Amino acid sequence: MNLAPSRLRASETARVGLGSLAARRLRSALSALGIAIGIASLVAVLGLSDSSKSALLDQIGALGTNLLTIEAGSGFGAGDAALPETSVATVSRVPTVEATSAVYAVDAGVYRNDLVPEDLTGGISVYGTDPGLLGALNGDIALGSFLTEATRDHPVAVVGAVAAERLGVRNLDQPVRLYIGDRWVEVAGVLEPFALAANLDRAVLIGDRAAERYYDAELAPATVYVRVDEDHIDATRDVLAATVDPENPEEAEISRPSDLLEARSAAESSFTSLFLGLGAVALLVGGIGVANVMVIGVIERRGEIGLRRAIGATRAHIRRQFFTEALTLATLGGTAGVLLGVAVTYGYSLAQGWRVIIPPVALIGGFAAAVAIGVIAGLYPAIRAARVSPTEALRSA
Repeated sequence: MNLAPSRLRASETARVGLGSLAARRLRSALSALGIAIGIASLVAVLGLSDSSKSALLDQIGALGTNLLTIEAGSGFGAGDAALPETSVATVSRVPTVEATSAVYAVDAGVYRNDLVPEDLTGGISVYGTDPGLLGALNGDIALGSFLTEATRDHPVAVVGAVAAERLGVRNLDQPVRLYIGDRWVEVAGVLEPFALAANLDRAVLIGDRAAERYYDAELAPATVYVRVDEDHIDATRDVLAATVDPENPEEAEISRPSDLLEARSAAESSFTSLFLGLGAVALLVGGIGVANVMVIGVIERRGEIGLRRAIGATRAHIRRQFFTEALTLATLGGTAGVLLGVAVTYGYSLAQGWRVIIPPVALIGGFAAAVAIGVIAGLYPAIRAARVSPTEALRSA
């Protein structure tokens, strides 16, 4: 009498595999957790990297990459290393220049009142400037107002973000005065932080003509800020030094502040690669954990394997069962890891005020990596289980 060949449908394979995992819940959960941690690391690193980079690019776009700064250099034969007083006027005549402003150093200390010792300046500088500075830097005012043509000649100050914190200027509901040099000066406004001119965050600004009149400041610019046409940045940069000081162009150093932000973006990309490597290591450890659980399962379940073989299960059936178990563990871990990575990305990005960006490659790649780990981790244990002899398995059981 011919017996019909043993058959095991896909649904039955899945039921048997899931039943075996359910019988060992804690071990299965810990194995899936290893995969989940690795996948969550990969998804979160890619998501946070793209969200951070997007915020930085938005900041660069808002501030503009067309800002150049001119400062006194220290090149060969630089002499007194000071920019000419005519710097702003000469630079503004360059056809590709859209806006120009400058700050002038003032030799004076800034204090909350006249009782503070002179040496306790808090690291705050004083600069004279013109009303066009805020526009040239694309800056914003946090409280009050910036300098105007009407206040340019008078002892009126605008305080940088860091300087305001150090001086205790928190609001302007009531008139606030600072003791600058030997003179009381009224505060007209407080600035938002300058991303492209961080030194001004720790400064107090007064009108350039007031600086010259009340503090004998020399109107030789400490820094000149220049907005140029986006299409002619490099060409303008090449001629600015000679334009500012034709006799000693080496005295003028031209820089582009947005280069620092772009360098920071490049540095963050390097750290992203590092964290991706760490996530890959975590994923590898999770895969090894799954493989280890499956190999131990083969050893512990030799009796079960022998019994199933004795009642008609083929080697292919045994391979599919153990392969299904490994793949299920990896799939569950991968799904949990993707969801955890997305949650971490959303939470941290919203806390930082970033736009949440999760690249599709992180979701698809993370899940695919988990499945691949399951395939690799389950292959050897499944083959080993299929090779178990029914008689030896039953005898050992």
